[in-house]
Amino acid sequence: MKASAPGCPCGLAPVLFLLLAAPPTAATQKNGINIYSLTVDSKVSSRFAHTVVTSRVVNRANIMQEATFQVELPKRAFITNFSMVIGGVTYPGNIKEKAAAQEQYSAAVARGESAGLVKASGRKTEQFQVSVSVAPAAKVTFELVYEELLKRHLGAYELLLKVQPQQLVKHLQMDIHIFEPQGINFLETESTFMTNELADALTVSQNKTKAHIQFKPTLSQQKSPGQEDTVLDGNFIVRYDVHRTVSGGSIQIESGYFVHYFAPEGLPAIPKNVIFVIDKSGSMRGRKIQQTREALIKILDDLSPNDQFNLVSFSGEAAQWKPLLVPASAENVNQARSYAASIQTQGGTNINDAMLMAVQLLDSANQKELLPEGSVSLIILLTDGDPTMGETNPARIQKNVKEAIDGQYSLFCLGFGFDVSFAFLEKLALDNGGLTRRIYEDSDSTLQLQDFYQEVANPLLTAVTFEYPSNAVEKVSRDNFRLLFKGSEIVVAGKLRDQSPDVLSAKVRGQLHMQSITFQTESSVAEQEKEFQSPKYIFHSFMERLWAYLTIQQLLEQMVSASDAEKQALETRALNLSLQYCFVTPLTSMVVTKPEGKEWSEVAEKPVETKNKHRNFYLGGPLSRFRTAGDRRSRITAGPSGKTPSDLWRAGPQGPLNSPHPYPLMAGKSLLPDMLLGTTAAVPAPIQAPAVILMLPGQSVDRLCVDIKHSQGPMNLLSDPDQGVEVTAQYETEKAQFSWIEVTFKNPQLQVRAIPEHVVVTRNRRNSGYKWKETLFSVIPGVKLTMDKAGLLLLSSPDRVTIGLLPWDGPGEGLRLLLRDTDRFSSRVGGTLGQFYQDVLWGPPAAADDSKRMLRVQDLEYSATRLLKLDYQEGSPGTEISCWSVEL
Repeated sequence: MKASAPGCPCGLAPVLFLLLAAPPTAATQKNGINIYSLTVDSKVSSRFAHTVVTSRVVNRANIMQEATFQVELPKRAFITNFSMVIGGVTYPGNIKEKAAAQEQYSAAVARGESAGLVKASGRKTEQFQVSVSVAPAAKVTFELVYEELLKRHLGAYELLLKVQPQQLVKHLQMDIHIFEPQGINFLETESTFMTNELADALTVSQNKTKAHIQFKPTLSQQKSPGQEDTVLDGNFIVRYDVHRTVSGGSIQIESGYFVHYFAPEGLPAIPKNVIFVIDKSGSMRGRKIQQTREALIKILDDLSPNDQFNLVSFSGEAAQWKPLLVPASAENVNQARSYAASIQTQGGTNINDAMLMAVQLLDSANQKELLPEGSVSLIILLTDGDPTMGETNPARIQKNVKEAIDGQYSLFCLGFGFDVSFAFLEKLALDNGGLTRRIYEDSDSTLQLQDFYQEVANPLLTAVTFEYPSNAVEKVSRDNFRLLFKGSEIVVAGKLRDQSPDVLSAKVRGQLHMQSITFQTESSVAEQEKEFQSPKYIFHSFMERLWAYLTIQQLLEQMVSASDAEKQALETRALNLSLQYCFVTPLTSMVVTKPEGKEWSEVAEKPVETKNKHRNFYLGGPLSRFRTAGDRRSRITAGPSGKTPSDLWRAGPQGPLNSPHPYPLMAGKSLLPDMLLGTTAAVPAPIQAPAVILMLPGQSVDRLCVDIKHSQGPMNLLSDPDQGVEVTAQYETEKAQFSWIEVTFKNPQLQVRAIPEHVVVTRNRRNSGYKWKETLFSVIPGVKLTMDKAGLLLLSSPDRVTIGLLPWDGPGEGLRLLLRDTDRFSSRVGGTLGQFYQDVLWGPPAAADDSKRMLRVQDLEYSATRLLKLDYQEGSPGTEISCWSVEL
């Protein structure tokens, strides 16, 4: 029997959540609809969050207007409640079985409406939207509640909010309360709309187990400079992790339910045998295969020396790189890099033969005892389309692969774009102990591929099982897992029996590389119950809802690879739990009745990943890895003569820098255009920006321009062991520009790599990409990263040198490096540029030419010349300066 839905309790909410509270649009506001209050309240308790989004609007027009309430939430989140309050009357959303909601759904479609209130809107998000007519002077309150269990990804939980009110809001406030009994190890924030001024509206307080993040901007702080529009349009992210030890994990108990988190620290990685199966069919041509090559080359570099690997590429036919798996030695990796770089696209898609070849490679190595004892074998498939050659029936391919693997290896599938059937790949992976990920066609596809590999790069345990006393617990969620990877976490939840012991104990068994291991842990029921008594941080009975959420997610996943007979039983269980706990899942719908009449209703259904065929919905979407805010290229503006400053030839080093004459003087002559003078003369080259400008406080010369004329391979620009910072770069002398600049911090462990197209920030093996000229404000313990719309990225902290990176697009365009607060360099600073922050001795100007002089640093002599250069440090168009210049 299917349970009927009782009154839906307000549940707990999501934490890796992405919230877009975007009620009425700016255009709507002009028509009289005004948001006077918008609040977001998220209580995160032991990785489980309860989020409430409340918007209050008023119609200030003298006619009826339509108000729209719009929220973006994570795909993994379940909506649990929605209501509208209009004229003191509450119009709730009712969650029903999909079949029961079909009548209202069909009626809405018959009226020509879009009946689905929830739709896919980005890589990780769904958009909930509802509109309602509002009478003059009337007020409406919208409230949406959703819940999600945070998933640990590469060593961090992530709370992601999309902030887009689209108009100024008198009362705008976000509160995020985090409570983690294990203790908060680190907490960092990031925003793509925050400025230094707006940062004053953000407060972060934290103790050992609790954190409170509040964002409460005033109206004036919300305004764009010189305009009445809101500046709030972008992402707000909180990342954190908890303290861990080499133990059986943390068992937490609340209101008769328990959750067991397991992610032990300090375990060595198990050697792996990995086969990369790469689609090179014709549909992969262009940027897709280029990005695949780039990612594969980077992934090969990340292989451990203890790993073995091979490559299989396929189109109409499959081909293996080597006849056997080979060790990940430097020589083999270099050969594989060359092979990956040479992969060319053509032909159809024969997934079946490619997969069977990959399995055969592992089988052959296994039979010959070439696989190290205790190692883990993985197959990683990347394809962008459905099978078109060889065996093309998806069910038969799934059957063939499952029978061939026979539970011995784990298969992970990456679907590139939207031409591939996600459902086909998902079942293929789940049948064989793996998972599936969609790779979005975008400028950061390479990073997506690298990030996925990092998730599975370090297996720590195999055959992980959880054991609890049978007289103590019941209704336990999944308790056995094939693999545990570094940076992830296994979660088990269940219910305590009525007569359970005072102490709940557990054993976790698993297999290390060469031995079995058993972890034991226990937890006092009374002490744990007391731990969760703070109402400010805890949502009552949240652990029961966490258990229901986790169980439903696991049942839905099991349905994918279950037989028809098993599938019906799993669906019934998942449906009953969805109705009992009021979750909008793929098996339920929420019927929203509007005040226009009892028959005027709309239906909210949870989108399913396998049905998303909108190929380009993610481009420029709110979660695009490379966000494109303000991507206009600044150009040099016209001077008083109508020409750009680089066309206005100025005086030499001894002359004025800003001549009032429309055509400045040089050597006493007017530099009028040659056609006006009737003469033919060489046109002076425009003034260029140097490769680097060094600020030298406390020295006799306070500024040094450096041009690089000789460079082979990567350069160590500066290194300061006391500051814990290193800057390396590659300079292309032919193009006279840096092809990349990389900044590495030791504490915190952070790497920032800049190339002309974008910036990649890497922390804990996790990559985040940002396009230039995109606003960024990120605070990591020990370092602050900010980027303005001019593209200036600054890496700063109170006691460190400030390092800046800039995509200069003036004369001599290319990446540029800035250094500020250089008096903080230690006496041990070194490197091609760092040497100039040691004792520099300047010689007197040359007698024959006072624009030349020598300088000596660390027993090296350089010739310096006084030249006119463009200062790029404040961005384009730059300022002309006279500075001493050296060539390296």
